[in-house]
Amino acid sequence: MSGPSFKPEGLVQRAKFSQSGRWLLSSALGSLARTIPGADALTRYQLQRAAAARLLKHLAVELQIDGMDHLPQEPHVIVSLHESLADGLCLLQLGLPLRFVVRNEIFRWPLVGSALHRMRHTEVNPERGGAAYRTMLRAARESISNGEHFAVFPQGTVLGVESAFRDGAFRLAQSMRVPLLPVVIVGTHRIWEHPFSPVLRYGIKARMVVLPPVSSTEVAALETGELRGRVESAMKRVALSSGRVRPRRYVPERDGYWDGYSFEIDPAFPALRQQVARHRRHVGRR
Repeated sequence: MSGPSFKPEGLVQRAKFSQSGRWLLSSALGSLARTIPGADALTRYQLQRAAAARLLKHLAVELQIDGMDHLPQEPHVIVSLHESLADGLCLLQLGLPLRFVVRNEIFRWPLVGSALHRMRHTEVNPERGGAAYRTMLRAARESISNGEHFAVFPQGTVLGVESAFRDGAFRLAQSMRVPLLPVVIVGTHRIWEHPFSPVLRYGIKARMVVLPPVSSTEVAALETGELRGRVESAMKRVALSSGRVRPRRYVPERDGYWDGYSFEIDPAFPALRQQVARHRRHVGRR
């Protein structure tokens, strides 16, 4: 599979990316991919955080982080809103050793896949629900036991804030009896528009908000659907009230309907939910 495409916006940005950005990206990925097998969690985290910081600096991303006082010491399941592959670069700046769940097709990209494998991130196919959950559970148990936080994007897609959370991350936390850490990310969709377009932008403002953790006691006390609903509602409320840094919104006329991909629309957005349902009924009749 060919790698991702980048189309910097503007002449100055194209020159900057051509002269140093592409080399920096390849160098960072190559360095991670060549890391000695068996590197411990802290070493892997430090390497990734440094590489991510260099890329964010090159792209002149203005990253505002709020809620740092909510960062925990013990391992949590981290649930984050998802807008872009740049989300991972931002989450690595929290100062927490992380292991990510990553869609399987990303592992097929040259250099990227090798780096993800060597850093021991978890490959899943979200369209295979049960198998994906079992893979996540095995990886999460190993991650938590190694002192790593296990990071999941519960929407499973970068379509927009309207895409609904899946239950998987919340079932993981309940099964392992570990707390949850919700993290809201907005604005990263404007850094790189993949998979909607190859547009790459410099100087974008992004915001990351760490919400109060959900204790293991509360995680265990709630039904999975209720737990997911409470966390999802709180996170999206923050995302939609983030002022000038706005979340990505899903517009099917612009973005397509992504037939064949597994996603649902949050019931909190009934008009869009009905629109997608009508489209799927029409496709089904055809």
